[in-house]
Amino acid sequence: MSELLPGPPELLERVRALPAARPLLSRLPSHPGVYLVGGSVRDLLLGGTPYDLDVVVEGDAATFAASLGGALTVHDRFGTSTVRLDGFDYDIARSRRETYTHPGALPDVAPAALAEDLLRRDFTVNALAIALSGDGAGELHAASRGLEDLDARRLRVLHDQSFIDDPTRLFRLVRYASRLRFEIEPRTRALAGEAIAAGGLGTVSGPRIGAELRLLAREPDPARAFLALHGLGLDAALHPGFELADDAPVRHALDLLPDDARPDRLVLAVASRGVPLAELPALLDSLSFEAEDRDAIVATASRAEGLATALAAAAAPSEIAAAAAGAPLELVALAGALGPERQAREWLEHLRHVRLAIDGRDLLAAGVPEGPAIGHGLRAALAAKLDRRVCGREQELAEALKAAG
Repeated sequence: MSELLPGPPELLERVRALPAARPLLSRLPSHPGVYLVGGSVRDLLLGGTPYDLDVVVEGDAATFAASLGGALTVHDRFGTSTVRLDGFDYDIARSRRETYTHPGALPDVAPAALAEDLLRRDFTVNALAIALSGDGAGELHAASRGLEDLDARRLRVLHDQSFIDDPTRLFRLVRYASRLRFEIEPRTRALAGEAIAAGGLGTVSGPRIGAELRLLAREPDPARAFLALHGLGLDAALHPGFELADDAPVRHALDLLPDDARPDRLVLAVASRGVPLAELPALLDSLSFEAEDRDAIVATASRAEGLATALAAAAAPSEIAAAAAGAPLELVALAGALGPERQAREWLEHLRHVRLAIDGRDLLAAGVPEGPAIGHGLRAALAAKLDRRVCGREQELAEALKAAG
């Protein structure tokens, strides 16, 4: 434990060494009661280099935020602000207490001291703060059991009503457990199960749940995150057919996925494969997925087996390209993971990038009238190029003109 608890001077030096902290500290006015809080303190004590810094102020947070001189965005709902300095964003809030009028409601807030602010947080390991200003600069503040749980790498809620007051904390429990590889404290696991069984998610709006689900899908290891979601039974609470109980298919597909594709869409699609196609678009709409993401997830979840069959039957490169034409990258990767890995990899890594040196204007200039013949000729030329039957602009044009009649 001693290595996690340096003295105030050393702890302040650790903060100053953070790239994200330097712009903030260089502009920090002589303002008492300014603290670095939450996950950034947790990660700093664990030896990490956090880039997302949250700041709590005991006093007028709005005036403090404005005094920093950066680009300022004020969020009226909770009286918080975001300040951008030298490319880094800082969330700044007044220290406060929170109360909930009913389960799942957004909290009502009121000013309070730092000690109460720490108690409103989700887990003990996030109820940590380091003073950045005043005579106590560098001092570490922690809620009860916060440092003990951090040392044990354990996630514990601060009170028994935590998941009832805010069921989105269930998703954060999964996210932290999978990313940090922390154990869930037994009482906390039991409380989570009780909240899920009692229908706690039904007290929260679809958009709030969707936002948490998207954050989970964007974790560094989304497959591990969704396995943890399944382990808690939280996936079935969204829909009985929504689950990721086996990570082998998604890991195989992620291995095929190119850098310009979306791992979050892929893992969401794999988890959605058990949701009936007639229900999946409406489910994603209720969770406020953007239309482009919704359509890619639905296509990947519903068409993977059919595309796998088509790719497996494709021999020539042009046949592979024809099978995959118009398919989202995530769909091709998942289809490849279901069997035809060679064909999927060939299309993802090479065939989809092949382009003709000619276009429709060349065919028009050669006398082909506007109409379907133009597209037919270009498709034939591309197929010939994929199969290496033509090389160069002249041969492409000749092939296109022959096919165009």
